[in-house]
Amino acid sequence: MGLDRRMMMAGGLALTAVGCAVPPRSGGAKGGAVRPQRIVSLNPCLDVILVEVADRAQIAALSHYAREDYGSTIADIARTLPFTYETAEEVLALRPDLVLTGRHSSLATRNALDRLSIPTALFGVPDTIEDSLEQVREIARLVGHPERGEALVGRIEAALTDAKAAPGTRPLSALVFMPGGFVSGPGTLMDGMMTRLGLRNAAADYGLRRSMNLPLELVVANPPEVLLSGEPYPGAPSWAERVMEHPALSRVAGDMQRAVFPERLLFCGGPVLIQTAAALARARQAALTHQLRTQA
Repeated sequence: MGLDRRMMMAGGLALTAVGCAVPPRSGGAKGGAVRPQRIVSLNPCLDVILVEVADRAQIAALSHYAREDYGSTIADIARTLPFTYETAEEVLALRPDLVLTGRHSSLATRNALDRLSIPTALFGVPDTIEDSLEQVREIARLVGHPERGEALVGRIEAALTDAKAAPGTRPLSALVFMPGGFVSGPGTLMDGMMTRLGLRNAAADYGLRRSMNLPLELVVANPPEVLLSGEPYPGAPSWAERVMEHPALSRVAGDMQRAVFPERLLFCGGPVLIQTAAALARARQAALTHQLRTQA
């Protein structure tokens, strides 16, 4: 499966929200409910949260995407746990008492679970940091460990605080190129992360109102101070990589700092925001250093 499809399945930072969590029809651990003991996750971004807040023994399976080194931040852990390819047959064979799904999870599987009254929780893509933190809390509550959700939220908030720009620092204009050449647009989780960490999303400067393709000519004509893209998939250079290496960008090298960071940090929120915050802070600092050198 290509990176674009995987990002849609995961609910990438650059995509707008498509809904909120739908509580499971039964199970969970709210009030006097029984804590679920066989949890299946069908979404890589939910996988990342689940392994942080659930007991290992509670996890019946993760999505197969979680095992991929390139696209997952928990590949090492995921490869020690069962997984599915999201088919209804696989999920039903695991006898789950809670299934975590996303809007881009298999509709056929979701319909099958619904017909058989399997307890499910359907999550959308958070488009703000606050929504992402609330998703962490909700999953922790559903698996019966709300205190772990609060602890994880605390770690994420601490990382965001540590990565913030110094008070009074001017925000640097920045663009983030996603797989397939999409630029992260306004109103996305990445947009919120950039704003929180001293970067101004320059997508609006080019008339973009959502995540979409941006012609290189516009970038050269009006370069941002920071241009970021994910690392290419081994053996398959991405469109974003081709943009970063395009000779035309050499014309604006003195005005723009280019930075690369793992594309797996572009796909999910939750605990992944800890690493994303550090990567954005490094890019911001590198750009400031670059400006000082070119002005000297």
